[in-house]
Amino acid sequence: MVRLQEVTPYLVLAVPLTFILITTLFFSLSSTTNPIFLPLPTSPAAAFPLRRRSPSGRPGECDIFSGEWVPDPRGPRYTNRTCWAIQEHQNCMKYGRPDDGFVKWRWKPEGCELPAFDPAQFLRLMRGKSVAFVGDSVARNQMQSLICLLSPVEYPEAIWNAPDQQSIRWRYAAHNFTLAIFWSPYLVRSAESDPVGPTNNGLFSMYLDELDEQWTNHIDEFDYVVVSAGHWFFRPLVFYESGRAVGCYMCLAKNLTDLTRYYGYRKAFRMAFKAINGRKGYRGVTILRTFAPSHFEGGMWNTGGRCDRTGPVRADEGVLRGAQLKLYTIQLEEFQKAEEAGRRRGRSYRLLDVTPAMLLRPDGHPSVYGHRPEERVKLYNDCVHWCLPGPIDAWNDLLLKMLEADR
Repeated sequence: MVRLQEVTPYLVLAVPLTFILITTLFFSLSSTTNPIFLPLPTSPAAAFPLRRRSPSGRPGECDIFSGEWVPDPRGPRYTNRTCWAIQEHQNCMKYGRPDDGFVKWRWKPEGCELPAFDPAQFLRLMRGKSVAFVGDSVARNQMQSLICLLSPVEYPEAIWNAPDQQSIRWRYAAHNFTLAIFWSPYLVRSAESDPVGPTNNGLFSMYLDELDEQWTNHIDEFDYVVVSAGHWFFRPLVFYESGRAVGCYMCLAKNLTDLTRYYGYRKAFRMAFKAINGRKGYRGVTILRTFAPSHFEGGMWNTGGRCDRTGPVRADEGVLRGAQLKLYTIQLEEFQKAEEAGRRRGRSYRLLDVTPAMLLRPDGHPSVYGHRPEERVKLYNDCVHWCLPGPIDAWNDLLLKMLEADR
């Protein structure tokens, strides 16, 4: 039986003191996401591999987050013809992707099976409930996958849109179920200034000790809140605390110390979890969705990097390293602290650890098949988002399994 009720401290990966970051990536992106260059190494010794145990730590129990991708001849559970919720730049088949093998795999945990998403079961479990995703466009990617997976049973109606159209609420009337996305790529309050630097990107100000009230003021209304963030932390950033600039990342300012992206990343998650634990009216379950690696090979996003593979790699081939490993580790460390503090206040936390599975899917990104060839788009080779249908659908397989175990 899968045991997911308690997330205990061993979930945090210990990074050896002798580990040296192989690659420091100094680039940014002027679209809605920021990819990270991840060449898949040919030698296991080239980087620090993932090592995991079962969630409960007891022998013989299944860790649904550790496993392999295995062939699935059934293929996708929806298509771009049956689901209207697919965003254009993730509609890979519409834009001519020549292969379809990437939709014919399923996630197989070690020692057990992960059932395919059952839309009727999900809506039964969520009758009278609500789920909110908080984060960036990859969080929205998951929400749109969920809408498509639920579409054989019911489509939702939009009941609220933010003025910027980035945050939205959907209503499944027949099941009294509410689904929402709150746009918050930095989790804390942020603002963009004019483009700067060699990449002509906007300089973002992060107020590390200030809440992003666009989502924190609304979470009391939800039974489950799925929090995630990552790729936007590769843009130029200025960090503010107590109303003054304390440092930056790639801001090119002479009077500010480069505190690295990791400083802002850790502080942002710490503040987000502090906000959740401090909400007196919040009685929901907080789920951290871990970092989803990008898979640029042969270069970076702006130097010809692509993701042209047509199948997954084996677990012993997938290696998380450099910036992606560091961000993942920070997430787990801050999650552990928040879960321990929240438990004393009656808060519930769960870990949706997609990183090990998605590390193995360099074939699942849109690459050049998220737009017409003649279109001039900023992220021409998209190795950050995930095709729909595609491997990201497994996130909702895992989410349903967690919700089922929580009942």
